[in-house]
Amino acid sequence: MPDPAALLPALVAIAAEAGARIVAIRSRPHEVTAKGDGTPLTEADLAAEAIIAAGLARAAPGIPVVSEEDAARADPPPGAAFLLVDPLDGTREFLGPSGEFTVNIALVEGGRPVCGVVYAPAIGRIWRGARGLGAEAAALAPGADPAGLAWVPIRARPRPADALVAVASRSHLDPDTEAFLARLPVGRRRSIGSSLKFCLVAEGEADVYPRLAPTMEWDTAAGQAVLEAAGGSVTTPEGAPFAYGKAAAGFRNGPFVAWGAPPAR
Repeated sequence: MPDPAALLPALVAIAAEAGARIVAIRSRPHEVTAKGDGTPLTEADLAAEAIIAAGLARAAPGIPVVSEEDAARADPPPGAAFLLVDPLDGTREFLGPSGEFTVNIALVEGGRPVCGVVYAPAIGRIWRGARGLGAEAAALAPGADPAGLAWVPIRARPRPADALVAVASRSHLDPDTEAFLARLPVGRRRSIGSSLKFCLVAEGEADVYPRLAPTMEWDTAAGQAVLEAAGGSVTTPEGAPFAYGKAAAGFRNGPFVAWGAPPAR
């Protein structure tokens, strides 16, 4: 089992390489097709997938990898350690003007993400976190050397009693999430794409991110790792642990709520 502290620098370097490739492809005409479910699949998804797969084979040999673009690659036994990858989270944002897409890589152990990296190359920001080690953020332009990054510790803020700042999906709104938010004392709401929502909560820029519509494990694991390392939490709406390794369900997630730090006592 790799040590998360030792693995994180490799995950940062792999995400940086994949992100630079994504931005290069985005800057020129590129091929876009459709998956079986009708969602878009781009040349950048596949190129980033190949870079990450090769990098993980070197950095964590023998650890199964489950990726959005090749979910059949691994079928880890219940509770086994494995890597979860979304090579391009937020394909609609990649195809649009916002640039709110990310590269997500996480290590899962015992059904929980123990470390993860989220890179938003078009925005030039990267986040990393590991259980027991805390979370950090840095500026990283596409193609820059990630070895000398100026990492800054980040921390989720204590949850206020009212006037919560909520974040929600820019591209995937759903009635159940809207109803959940309507029951909270939300003072301000921000819409943003991809796993960046977890990172806003981890940095103390928001207090809650609910998602009651289905997602996939590779959409959430890296962001959850960063948020929990920053003092936040991700649970079911009822407060139960949010588990990973649901191979029998096709790695599909149920509803979740991502919170910042608990209220100050």
